[in-house]
Amino acid sequence: MLTLHVAEHSPEAAVLIDGASVVAVGPYEELTAAAPRARVRRWPGILLPGLLNPYAPELLEATYHPDPREADALGTEPITGERAREIFRADPARLGASARRGVQRMLAHGTVAVAGELRSRAVADVVRRAGLAVGRRPDRLPGPPALSPRPLILLPPPAPQAPARFAVFDVATRAELVERGADTCVATVIEGRLVYRAR
Repeated sequence: MLTLHVAEHSPEAAVLIDGASVVAVGPYEELTAAAPRARVRRWPGILLPGLLNPYAPELLEATYHPDPREADALGTEPITGERAREIFRADPARLGASARRGVQRMLAHGTVAVAGELRSRAVADVVRRAGLAVGRRPDRLPGPPALSPRPLILLPPPAPQAPARFAVFDVATRAELVERGADTCVATVIEGRLVYRAR
């Protein structure tokens, strides 16, 4: 099924997708005229290539993302450092489940690709099943590891025949995105699937 994604402040960069692939990128008026039967998804903000987060090992292997059912004991925020290591030593099976929750947090920040060597097979499997692309880690990292790292690393723009992979941020401009960060994400698409949508 053809789906046309368009954002309020970037109608010139609408994306028409068919299944997992991009069919065309261009002004909304041109694409809707070319594919009048396409389902239209309208978003606030701007549609951009998704983000690459270079901190996959730090965020998925060295950070514990608590289950909501553990909120009373562990809180809801990611746990790092020695406390995270203690949790994984006590129960190594928690690593995979934590990584799944960590990936969900990444998707909620417009992340469509990660970088960094993953040593855990369980974590690598989580990344693969989520459809996240794996990119090259920059030689210098600004640090510290974060779901909305500074500076933000945008992937190349969507292109015809390429995998349908992008994100939408509820901001008016790229400058506002840089200022406010990736937690302004309202939608993330990977391989044509809407994998995150803000409530």
